[in-house]
Amino acid sequence: MSAVRTSPGTPAATHPDAPGTSAAPAAPGDPGEDAAQAGPGRRDAEATKAAILRAARHFLARQPHAHITLKAVADRAGVSPPLVLKYFGSKDALFARVMSFEDDTAALLDAPLDALGRHMVRQVLESQRDRGADPVLRIVFAPLHGAHGEVLRANFRAQVTERLAARLTGPDTGVRAELAVAALLGLGVMYGLARGPHVRDTAVDDLVERYAPAVQAHLTP
Repeated sequence: MSAVRTSPGTPAATHPDAPGTSAAPAAPGDPGEDAAQAGPGRRDAEATKAAILRAARHFLARQPHAHITLKAVADRAGVSPPLVLKYFGSKDALFARVMSFEDDTAALLDAPLDALGRHMVRQVLESQRDRGADPVLRIVFAPLHGAHGEVLRANFRAQVTERLAARLTGPDTGVRAELAVAALLGLGVMYGLARGPHVRDTAVDDLVERYAPAVQAHLTP
């Protein structure tokens, strides 16, 4: 599987959870160092990292990458800029994480092939409804980001559509995977960006029943 790519001229970003890597160490005597060893402290750290990632995604969908500052991300996440650096190392490393679809795709494809359409539709709807995030929708903002947009597109192809295609059997797996994901993107746009009132007022279970067969038809024709 392809590694997360970085923009031209940018050093390769280190994934903070990759084996053999770690976040910036706590300063000696920093109480966070001891807290990170305990269960509740670990949970607090994960919640903080998740808040920072949500904030970065928020700005990625609204501003060009070059205009986004770590201070703005930190303010939205309710933390200090040094804490962002502690967990992610740099702005480039943070946005390499945000521009990666690896974790989202693992959850999106976590179902048997014959039930995958239902699972993916439910993932898109529940992610939007419960977390205000979509596993794949940020690809639509690629034109905002210049060279970083190309990184986003390359990651999307390698980590989402090509990975899905590898799960499929039969002919034309590449085009079928892209069409299935296109259907998910359309649903995400209507639910999360256009905020269609009829779709949003309909129960998720009902939407899954209506929409999943169209997605599944590309997966197991």
